[in-house]
Amino acid sequence: MRKETDTHRVAMVITPGAPIFELAVPCEVFGVARPDLAADWYEFVMCAAEPGTTVAGGFVAGEVRDLAELSTADTVIVPACTGVHDRQPPEVVAAVREAHRRGARIASICSGAFLLAEAGLLDGRRATTHWMHAEELARRYPRVLLDARVIYTEDDGVFTSAGTAAGIDLCLELVRRDHGTAVANALARRLVTPPHRGGDQAQYMVSPVAPASVSSLHHVTEWVHRNLARPIRLRDLAARAHLSERQLARRFVAEFGRTPGEWLTRERLRRAQELLEATSLTVDSIAAECGFGTAAGLRAAFAKHLHVSPSRYRAAWAR
Repeated sequence: MRKETDTHRVAMVITPGAPIFELAVPCEVFGVARPDLAADWYEFVMCAAEPGTTVAGGFVAGEVRDLAELSTADTVIVPACTGVHDRQPPEVVAAVREAHRRGARIASICSGAFLLAEAGLLDGRRATTHWMHAEELARRYPRVLLDARVIYTEDDGVFTSAGTAAGIDLCLELVRRDHGTAVANALARRLVTPPHRGGDQAQYMVSPVAPASVSSLHHVTEWVHRNLARPIRLRDLAARAHLSERQLARRFVAEFGRTPGEWLTRERLRRAQELLEATSLTVDSIAAECGFGTAAGLRAAFAKHLHVSPSRYRAAWAR
């Protein structure tokens, strides 16, 4: 959650040969002041084991500080690194491990998960990485609970994301947790990117889908978002998609990594979170608007999926 007094400090670790895109995403999200979105935006620093670290394309990162910056960071981001078969820089591994021990939030983008795994931060934790590197990560670090299907994960304050564009989704999720859904969505619009993709969405489609089918499924999800308050059955969705229930279920799993029922519950919860954050509606009203029927139904869903009550969730977001 967002601090009320101190500006949240984000430190990004740069390693030699790091890809430009994965470096640029945290810089854009956390390193650009956004006074129109939040007065207390982030303090952003880049750090490396050695000054003048050269990244992909021969660029030399400027304004880079040493690894001591990690000792005061609230969030440490480890972008992708080159050479996943190579040994991770031991001084960087140690600094990231110590930051986690101190209580910092840790996040990796793409192959940055290898450095987190080397530090032991992914042992027994659910994690992901770029699907191209998943087999190697699983082979080298068998204690990682790897899920190569999804775009990002979170397990007890340790975040990992899949490759490239998934880093945007992860960074937006961190903003959402710190500043709320409305701010994260506004930033997404500024970046001209979809406002929110759940971490469990699939990294890529397992099989090609005809454009007409994609449009049909998009039409279904848009209809759901407009009608969350009403009862929605699987056969209703299948009829709107012009698919059988079995075909629709396969399509949802392929595109969203969830069954239609699981996806619908997640969308109802997401809308309830937005209303709890941004409105003073009663829990009963929010339950009805989001399709949970009663406050008891909403509380049960929050307890099962978010492990917190709606009232406690709202209190945590109170400004």
